[in-house]
Amino acid sequence: MGAGLKKDGAPIVQRIRGEWTESVHVGHIAVVDAGGRLLAWAGDPGRIVWMGSAVNPLAALPLVLHGVAGAGKADDTALALLAGRQQGTVQQTSRLDRLLQQHGIEEAELALPAVYPLDTKRRMELMCSKQPQRRLYHPAAGRHIAALVLSRALGCTQDGYTEPGHPAQQQVMQCVAACASIEEQTLGVAQDDCGSPALALPLWRLALAYARLAAPQADGADAALAAAARRVTAAMNRHPDLVEGPGRLSATLLGDANVIASSVEQGVYAFALRQQRLGVAVSIADGCGEALPLAVAAILESLAATAGPAGPQHADGPRRLAAAVRSGFPAARLDAMGREIGRMEALATLSYGERYPRVRF
Repeated sequence: MGAGLKKDGAPIVQRIRGEWTESVHVGHIAVVDAGGRLLAWAGDPGRIVWMGSAVNPLAALPLVLHGVAGAGKADDTALALLAGRQQGTVQQTSRLDRLLQQHGIEEAELALPAVYPLDTKRRMELMCSKQPQRRLYHPAAGRHIAALVLSRALGCTQDGYTEPGHPAQQQVMQCVAACASIEEQTLGVAQDDCGSPALALPLWRLALAYARLAAPQADGADAALAAAARRVTAAMNRHPDLVEGPGRLSATLLGDANVIASSVEQGVYAFALRQQRLGVAVSIADGCGEALPLAVAAILESLAATAGPAGPQHADGPRRLAAAVRSGFPAARLDAMGREIGRMEALATLSYGERYPRVRF
């Protein structure tokens, strides 16, 4: 391992109760530029992580590559949904309903259980009015619909569309491998909670994939993939509330046209900065999603503090974004009566350099 790498993780965020530390969340961070250089890290940037919902923007790329998504504004809303992890809001569900109708897909074709939405308000409304659960409320409904739509575009059977060997899933793996500059056969493959393939790769490769979503190379064989990346990410920025849901970390970040962001799942999160051509991936070892907003804000502040030589325009954006995240996700911890009982504090310290991590899959 290189100097400064901590294989077991580095302290990322701590919880304070009163004036004493209650718990510490350790993890790993990788900051990579679109050229593939590891520029900053904490913990072990070569740590193998499951992508979870961070795969969804990449999984939407084949839809554009195969001409499923056109250039109209209506297609923007569909792409934003299919690139995220939905909460089951009225806006999200109604658009997914229209997608099913548009492509002649029956809700029963989704290889998902019927559930109530993750969105608390919507879930309570449905339960109190004794409305039934639906497959369309599942957080992974968008990813499943994308696979079914792609299957039709490829002219292949929809049977077994969640299997890793299915042509639609193979297309997703090819896009992930291309953006992460990794051999497809070296991707870790297992089953996700939603039944689709779960993909694993080194953390720094996830950061690289997002850097290339934000700053795609438009030359040669990568031109079509670059155009697809611009199409999908532009849709995400135009409709941030569709990607995950209002009030979520991704919605806050995607409201800035300079940012691409994934959905939080099992403590893994990825985002990228277009202007700076940087991708960032974070993994909280214990899967605590609550620690991620503060970690993201601290990373942005660290990047802003080191951007002086590159010009103030490279520092001001991350600094404003960090302030927006801190405003939307206060560090104070409150009890049931709204009284402050503690706080969360960022502990992560990034090491900076310019090198490739010398790790093996």
